[in-house]
Amino acid sequence: MRKLILPIVLASATFSLCGADLKVIANPSVGPSAISADDLKGVFLATKTSLADGSRVEPVLEKGGPIHEAFVKEYLGKTDAALQTYYRSLVFTGKASMPKTLDGDSDVVAFVAKTKGAIGYVSAGASIAGVKTLEVK
Repeated sequence: MRKLILPIVLASATFSLCGADLKVIANPSVGPSAISADDLKGVFLATKTSLADGSRVEPVLEKGGPIHEAFVKEYLGKTDAALQTYYRSLVFTGKASMPKTLDGDSDVVAFVAKTKGAIGYVSAGASIAGVKTLEVK
């Protein structure tokens, strides 16, 4: 019985870091209040630079940590290492530049608040003054 409990507890801990424990945020200049999971993935994988309403967007990443890992896994379907390799290949081929990467929630919120079109993610409990939350559908 004990052998079954630990994997269940660990699975629950991993699950709790997914979508419910993070928020996708955007600069108020970004028109929509919701974004599809596919569009969000396109923004962060540099295949989409604007949304359906014409809003230009720029992704902002956190430097590692559980929120970053959860976002990358849940919304991009990658590990951090795979994402870094992906970005390096885009830079090497001249298709894109590395996205802005910041130290934590407060830095991401401050950058998104002052940068037109910026989209990022933060922990669910982060103070998000000056930005708006995007619902991911």
